[in-house]
Amino acid sequence: MTQSLTDPINPPPSAPSVAFLGLGALGAPMATNLLAEGYPLLVHNRSGARQEPLVAAGARSASSPAEAAAGADLLCICVSDGPAVEAVLFGPAGAIEGLRPGSLVIDFSTIAPASSRQLAARLADHGVAYLDAPVTGGTEGAAAGTLSVLVGAAPHHLKRARPVLEVVGQRISHFGPVGAGQQAKAVNQVLVAGSYGAVAEAMALGSRLGLPMPQVVEALKLGAAGSWALEHRADQMLEGHYPLGFRLALHRKDLAIALEAAAAVDLSLPMAERVAAIEEP
Repeated sequence: MTQSLTDPINPPPSAPSVAFLGLGALGAPMATNLLAEGYPLLVHNRSGARQEPLVAAGARSASSPAEAAAGADLLCICVSDGPAVEAVLFGPAGAIEGLRPGSLVIDFSTIAPASSRQLAARLADHGVAYLDAPVTGGTEGAAAGTLSVLVGAAPHHLKRARPVLEVVGQRISHFGPVGAGQQAKAVNQVLVAGSYGAVAEAMALGSRLGLPMPQVVEALKLGAAGSWALEHRADQMLEGHYPLGFRLALHRKDLAIALEAAAAVDLSLPMAERVAAIEEP
């Protein structure tokens, strides 16, 4: 449970300083919740304008990932894809230039499991720990601090990160070593693909039949067809409000990761493959 930024802030005992890189649709509310819980927060985003609301609320801004990392015990990352994570860590003025031995990187981004393992190995060469912690629960969950956090990490690294994870998420699930969190997220994205596709087709059918669709949706939510997608996205589909809290290009990227994971274990996912084909530009 998080506080409003207008409430008195009671910092956690001996709160570590936290840097947050990536203030997009998920990152900004996650960082806001950390600030509201009293964590000393440094923020950096490629587009500087996204930093301004957090700075106005009490965060400090950094001019680069390196500057942000130099002042932080824990470095959180929430960016669009694997190349973006690699860039903020190891690119020009990357965080590796500021990270101290013994610091910890918490990566909330959704990237390939193999990429997470490679990043962890490179950071370990510098004495820096890493855990992959992709999230699910939508922009609503990010704002409310109720995300589900899917973790791949050594147990002692998770123990260190847990207080921060419990601010951004309601459920923290540990699946194994680095990369396992990303594998669980791949499973999640296959489910998202099927459920969003089914809800979209159902809304199209009901609308074409001339049914009172808001009433239909309410009637179906608690039945066998009920789902997160029906609960949180059907009304937006009916009203033509897009994107549905998540850009299509990012889901297409996530679904490609899932299909690559399936191919690696010789598994065909025909429904996910069909959705991926529909999503192609």
